[in-house]
Amino acid sequence: MKRFERDKVRVVGLFGHSSEGKTSLGEAILFRAGVTPKLGSVDEGSSVFDFEPEEINRKISISTSVASYRWGDCLVTLVDTPGDVHFAFEARSAMAVVEGAILVLGANSGVKVQTENMWREAQERGVVRVLFITKLDAENARFWEALKDAQENLEGGKILPLQLPIGEEASFRGVVDLLKNEAYYYEDSSGKAKKGPVPEELQTKVQEERLKLMESLIEVKEELMERYLEGEEISQEELYSCLKEGMRKGEVVPVLCGSASKLIGIDLLMDFINLCLPSPLERRPAKGLNPLGQEEERKPSLEEPFSAYVFKTLVDPFAGRISYVKVLSGSIGPDVTVLNSTKKTKEKVGQIFSLQGKKQEVAGIAEVGDIVALIKLKDTQTGDTLCDEKAPIIYPPVIPPTPVLSYAIRPKARGDEEKISSALSRIKEEDPTIVLSRDEQTKELIISCLGQLHLDVIIERMKRKFGVEVELSPPKIPYKETIKKVVKGVIYRHKKQTGGRGQFAEVHFDIYPLERGKGFEFEEALTGMNVPRNFVPAVEKGIREGMESGVLAGFPVVDVKVRFYDGKSHEVDSSDLAFKIASFMCFKKGLQQAEPVLLEPIMKLEVTVPEDALGDVMGDLNGRRGKILGMDRRGKNHVIRALVPMAEVLQYGPILNSLTGGRGGFTMEFSHYEEVPPHLAQRIIEEARKEREKEKED
Repeated sequence: MKRFERDKVRVVGLFGHSSEGKTSLGEAILFRAGVTPKLGSVDEGSSVFDFEPEEINRKISISTSVASYRWGDCLVTLVDTPGDVHFAFEARSAMAVVEGAILVLGANSGVKVQTENMWREAQERGVVRVLFITKLDAENARFWEALKDAQENLEGGKILPLQLPIGEEASFRGVVDLLKNEAYYYEDSSGKAKKGPVPEELQTKVQEERLKLMESLIEVKEELMERYLEGEEISQEELYSCLKEGMRKGEVVPVLCGSASKLIGIDLLMDFINLCLPSPLERRPAKGLNPLGQEEERKPSLEEPFSAYVFKTLVDPFAGRISYVKVLSGSIGPDVTVLNSTKKTKEKVGQIFSLQGKKQEVAGIAEVGDIVALIKLKDTQTGDTLCDEKAPIIYPPVIPPTPVLSYAIRPKARGDEEKISSALSRIKEEDPTIVLSRDEQTKELIISCLGQLHLDVIIERMKRKFGVEVELSPPKIPYKETIKKVVKGVIYRHKKQTGGRGQFAEVHFDIYPLERGKGFEFEEALTGMNVPRNFVPAVEKGIREGMESGVLAGFPVVDVKVRFYDGKSHEVDSSDLAFKIASFMCFKKGLQQAEPVLLEPIMKLEVTVPEDALGDVMGDLNGRRGKILGMDRRGKNHVIRALVPMAEVLQYGPILNSLTGGRGGFTMEFSHYEEVPPHLAQRIIEEARKEREKEKED
């Protein structure tokens, strides 16, 4: 494979909201570069980038994918990312490894949540941004409305049109380059432009926008501004220099336009990538920590020790684990050992592969800036750092978002419990946003993810890749029981005589409610010798067993204190078992008298919403028995802090999406337990009793 000088390498990501045309743009670029003999189509299932069956069936990108092409004297690696918020972690991980971000916006659309999110992500990481307005041939395509929407909603950097469309919708036929003051027409389906004069009807607008563009670019360099104000002409090369400098600083975001389906403006975008987007050598030094916990950095240079970041993992049932790696410094060849500094283990690297969608081609060597695939690394996962053993460094991983949807998951076929655990752990290697847990109280295996679509994809992958079919149900709420009243002098005698040695034990308890969250306290307050002290552990054990199932609905009992102050024993018939049984029954008896109540888990929510949805979201939270704690401003959004019962927010993600048009988000964590209102408690108790009866019948 031909090696390219590092200054001739580009690594560019395609970002934006779902269905804006990112993958179609990537396919048009590959076709125009001669990588594919036919224009790949998402709708027809022939896309190089969207190759997973779940993507083909849904006609959307779900996973990040990589392909490369050569254009002019440059080698460009394209990273196509999902635009659906359920798979935003994939896009954020990709943003960590690109030098240029093309934000794709449909001309028949407006700025949506994922475009805003990835715009901010690029800004925070210092990734050079370009806005590409596509679908200009589509019905209702409106270039100027899309541009205005971007300028009003995407903050940070001047959004400046570098090109203007010639025509719109069905009449879209070319673009005008404002800096070159030239028009490019596309007269056939080859995607090859022909230069021509600027259409007469556009000349006034072109001159007006060209002047605005030049004045904005000249502001980047003060010395050029002085020359311009003195009437001196500024050369095209100087203007491009200002453009590149402004993009590098994040002060300027150029806007290009075109149509992927008609291949209009695609070659101009590819020329622009070569000319104006940075090479890996121009990337910021990568910052990490050395083994002593001190900050260290690696310059993007071949002279630096090898280091790389693993930004994606694929698990193939046959080929094993495939790690997508971005080389941040130095170089690596095949058949070497490297250090996984995150896991503190050594990894043997075999062959090194370049990526072309789902195809892998032997690359031989990987140098700074390259994205490659490494096969069958034994311990390496997404977010890990690989590096030279003699120069260890750990790069900070991209943190997965907090899951918002949880279900209890179990295999359809009995005996598949081990199979389901194995399949889920393999799927989790691919997708770190999945959280798996086992509820100790309900004994359920819980899968938590980012929404219904995310969950559907996980279930399909489990069946396709590992042959496991599952059933889902809403997780049981881990209710608990407690008491509200002090009960003193609770006495229970256990006496059993069946011939031979009998069982005898009597215990006397005082039972007290404790503050919420205190759990359980046991006080041994015996004074005489009515009960030998060696039976005290059995008494406590009996109480603890009694706490496993309350008297209302069989939920665990919490926040109680038991004072064991007296009892009776028999020198022959008393035993640990007798005292354990007596304590169990005495505790249950005391609970009945101590005003038992039901407790429910309360969750702490932070809900981020746009201003126009604030009232609807707050009204909905109040309707869910929520208590609003406060509200803060975060940019153009509001952050609502609230306490809400878990039972009311198990399926909150889809509801918030509906209320905010997909622009809202939330995090949720357990806060504390509170008493269930009486009218709801009775219903929960009845349902729990019916379920227990059904389990007995089964």
